Amino acid sequence: MRKTAIKTAGAPAAIGPYSQAVQAGSLVFVSGQLPIDPRTGEFAGLSAADQAAQSLKNIAAILAEVGLGLKDVLKTTVYLTDMADFESVNAVYAEHFDTEPLPARSTVAVAGLPKAALVEIEVIALLN
Repeated sequence: MRKTAIKTAGAPAAIGPYSQAVQAGSLVFVSGQLPIDPRTGEFAGLSAADQAAQSLKNIAAILAEVGLGLKDVLKTTVYLTDMADFESVNAVYAEHFDTEPLPARSTVAVAGLPKAALVEIEVIALLN
């Protein structure tokens, strides 16, 4: 199976030796997206909710590069540095994922994230 790297200027560049996303067959694997605004290189807000919104915007930009949207997401993994932020992040998540069926999801508390982010989100999408 051939795999292809996906890259867009509409999302921040990878901060390490990895691709923004990789397509393999009909699946698109989007790397964990930090809440970095690609225009400024800075975090988009100090709250977990603001950061989640930016992470999801970054994911949408990467998916758009191959003609997909958040409606095409099969699975998400949300990483939080504080589970006390679960409710506020969940509210933002619900605004972005509003079509049935909703993606499968895991939410994981972690000790830390790159650049001291509060949120990181990764997804797997289906290319129809």
